[in-house]
Amino acid sequence: MTTSAPEVDSVRPKKARRPWHRTKVALALIVAVTAVIAIIGALTPWPSAMLIRAVFTKGGDETAAEMDKHVPDTKLTEQLDVAYADGGADTTMDVFTPASASGPLPTVVWIHGGAWISGSKKNVDPYMRILAAEGYTTIAVNYTIGPEGVYPLAVHQLNDALAYIDEHADELGVDPNQIVLAGDSAGGQLASQMATLMTSPDYAEILDITPALTKDQVVATVLNCGVYDLAALAALDGVVGWGLKTSMWAYAGTKTWAEDSTGSTMSTIDWVTEDFPTTYISGGNGDGLTWLQSIPMAKRLDELGVDVTTLFWPAPHEPALPHEYQFHLDMPDAQTALQKTIDFLNAHTTR
Repeated sequence: MTTSAPEVDSVRPKKARRPWHRTKVALALIVAVTAVIAIIGALTPWPSAMLIRAVFTKGGDETAAEMDKHVPDTKLTEQLDVAYADGGADTTMDVFTPASASGPLPTVVWIHGGAWISGSKKNVDPYMRILAAEGYTTIAVNYTIGPEGVYPLAVHQLNDALAYIDEHADELGVDPNQIVLAGDSAGGQLASQMATLMTSPDYAEILDITPALTKDQVVATVLNCGVYDLAALAALDGVVGWGLKTSMWAYAGTKTWAEDSTGSTMSTIDWVTEDFPTTYISGGNGDGLTWLQSIPMAKRLDELGVDVTTLFWPAPHEPALPHEYQFHLDMPDAQTALQKTIDFLNAHTTR
């Protein structure tokens, strides 16, 4: 008697197909999720902006901790979370003055960076303590970052902060006739914008803002690693270009920021005049923004006859100095930048 072999061959292909079937399902899910992310990313900057913020926040906290190690033991009087307007934590500032001060002092008002969508005054508080120990009142200012607030809200808030500082100069230890506007990265852009407001009536009229200070009250600016030409920013590509364009979309509230009034009015390189304050400007050789932004801005100010002090490093300098290098005080070159900043402040203020 013959028996037929079990029909195993008809089963094996099914088993062989199952892994491929699962792979197809997984690929389909990946494609679907990617499509959803792409659609959301095309409609709103929020998810990408939150990712960028998380990265910047981590870096900002680490850099502040690095600076903390270099804060001297000089006793300071600190007024923290001073409200300059009714906007909650967004409209507060930290004020540092040498405890030995017997009167008002030249004052550095510092605007923090963070690509306009991250950061806070606490990120620069250690640097403010270091400068205050040199005999200055120093003030770190908060403002509403994007996408929670959109341009030009921060500009109005910072103008309100300067008005508050002017009105409360005595209690803050501020000499209202010796204000230095300072900032880093996005804060450098904002500091340049505030200085332009104070020194160019045409610019103030275009923004429809009444400047809080007169041009004579702003004696200098300190600009580190800033952005001053939005057209050059818009031309960037790669990961850096994506990150900056996403940040600007979140801050401007529109994808067309490069071609509308936002990009134009934020590009202070096109609005500065010969009345712009004497300026210290710096950037690291390993930071692309130095070559696209800081050096061209320094050249523009020099062409206008503005007194400019620069600290730039040769292209092959080692180590290559990154964006915001001036805060990495474990590095000798950052210490050089700090001393040059102090020398600049000493040269353009009186106590």
